[in-house]
Amino acid sequence: MQEGMEKFIRLLREKKAIAGGSEKDIATQHGKGRLTARERIELLFDPDSFNEIDSLVVPRYDSYMGGKKSRYGDGCITGFGLVNGRQVFAAAQDASVMGGSLGEMHANKIVKAMRMALQYGCPFVAINDSGGARIQEGVDSLGGYAKIFDANCEASGVIPQISVIMGPCAGGAVYSPGLTDFVFMTDNSYMFITGPEVVKAVMQEEVSFDDLGGGRVHAQASGVSHFLDKDDASCLAHVRELLTFLPSNVQEDPPYREPVDDPERRCTELLDIVPVDPHQPYDVRKVIASISDDGRFFEVHELWAPNLVVALSRLNGYVVGIVANQPQVLAGCIDIKASIKAAHFIRICDAYNIPIVTLQDVPGFLPGRDQEYGGIIRNGARMIYAYSEATVPKLMVILRKSYGGAYCVMSSKGLRGDLLYAWPNAEIAVMGAEGAVNILFREDVKKAADPAARRKELVADYEAKFNTPYIAASRGLIDDIIEPQDTRRALVRGLEMTLSKRERHIPRKHGISPM
Repeated sequence: MQEGMEKFIRLLREKKAIAGGSEKDIATQHGKGRLTARERIELLFDPDSFNEIDSLVVPRYDSYMGGKKSRYGDGCITGFGLVNGRQVFAAAQDASVMGGSLGEMHANKIVKAMRMALQYGCPFVAINDSGGARIQEGVDSLGGYAKIFDANCEASGVIPQISVIMGPCAGGAVYSPGLTDFVFMTDNSYMFITGPEVVKAVMQEEVSFDDLGGGRVHAQASGVSHFLDKDDASCLAHVRELLTFLPSNVQEDPPYREPVDDPERRCTELLDIVPVDPHQPYDVRKVIASISDDGRFFEVHELWAPNLVVALSRLNGYVVGIVANQPQVLAGCIDIKASIKAAHFIRICDAYNIPIVTLQDVPGFLPGRDQEYGGIIRNGARMIYAYSEATVPKLMVILRKSYGGAYCVMSSKGLRGDLLYAWPNAEIAVMGAEGAVNILFREDVKKAADPAARRKELVADYEAKFNTPYIAASRGLIDDIIEPQDTRRALVRGLEMTLSKRERHIPRKHGISPM
C-alpha cells in the first residue's frame, strides 16, 4: 500500500462504521420482530451485489440534533444491485437512526435514487419504516415528501415502483406508497393519516394502531396493500418473486421463462372443476392453476374484493395478467371494490406490456342501494376505461355466465378484445332466463293453469333460443366456441399470435379516466 494512504482508508472506514444505529437501537428493532434496514437490503438483493450510494450524507441541520454526533447516511440506505440477476434500485429507511424520520437530506437521497432508477430504466423498491417527518427540520422535511411524491408521479408507468411497509408509515408518508404500483405490508406494520384525535384515541387506549391501519386492515378492508406477509423475510422473498413477472421498464417485455409445461396440454380436470349448473359455486383459482404453466400463478390483492381474482401467471413461458370472476364470493358479481381492483391491475398490465387474459363467469353488477350510493356507476366505469385503454393483447374465455353490462365491460369485442372464446355451456344474454321470463311473459305465466310448470317451460325455451353462445358466435361477437379441456391450448396459441400486436390511441395529452 502506498505510504500515507493507510490513514485515509482508516478515516473512511471510521466514518462508515458510525452509519446506522447503535447496538441498543438495533436490539430494540429486533425486539419488535423487525429487521434492520441493512438486513432487509441483504435479503432483497442477490448476495454481494448491492452498491450503496450517498452513504456519507448527514442531516442538513446538525445543530438540531442536540449536540449529538450525526450518523452518516441520515437514517436511509440507498443504492442499486441485482435482484434475480437484474438491476434494481432501492431505498430503505433505517428506524434505528432517529426513528427513520425523514429530513431534507434523507428525502434528497430517496429522490436521487428514484431519478437514477428512472434514468437507467430499473425498478425501484422503497422500504418504509419511519416515525414520519423529522420535527426538528420543520417545513424542509415536508418539502422533502413533496419531492418524493413528484418523483413517484414522474416514474409512474415507466418503471415498476414497489413500496414495502415494514414498520410505521404515517401522515404524509403514506402518499408515496399510495402512488406506487404495488404495496406490501407485514403483520406488524401500519399505515394511517394521523391527526390529534387519532393520537389521543391511541394514547387513551380506546383504539390501537393495528385497528386503525395495521397490515391486515389495509390488505383486507381498505385495499391499500396488495400483499400481506407475516414477517420481513417472507415479505422480501415475496417482493423478489413479484419482480420475476415485471419488465425493468416500459420499453422492455416481461421476463420470458423457458417453459417445461406442454403448451398443448389438455385440461381435462376443468370438466370437473366448473359445474354445468350456473348456480353452483366453484373456486376460479383452480381454473387459473389448470391453464397456467406448471399450475403456478401469483395472486395480487388476494384478501380485498375477493369476488374478483387478479393474478400474474405464465402461458408457455410468457407472462400474462389474469382477471377472473370468483363465483364463490357474491356469485362473482362486480361491485365497487372489484371494479377498482380490476381497473388498477389492468392498467398496470397495460403499462408494462403484460397481455391480459379474462376468465368470465359473471351474473352482472351487484345491485343495491349501498352500491348505487357508493358510486358503482362511476367506479364501474373505471373498469371499462381500463379495458378500452389497454393496447396489450386481450384474450377472454366465457366459462359459464356473461350477463348484461358485465359482458360489455370485461374485454368484449366492443372494447377491442382480440380473441374471445366461450365454452359450449356458456350463457350470453342481457339477463338470466328466469329474470327475462318474469318480465316478458308475466301475464302468460299468471294466466296459465299451472303457473310453475308454464314458467319452467318458458325458461327452458328462452335458454335454448337466447342464452347460448351460438347467438354471439353467429354475430362474430365471440371468435370460437371451444371445449373446456382445450382452454389452455387455445389461449397459448392465441397469445403467441397476438404478441406482435401494435395499437396506438388517437394523439392527445391524456384521457380523463373516471376517478
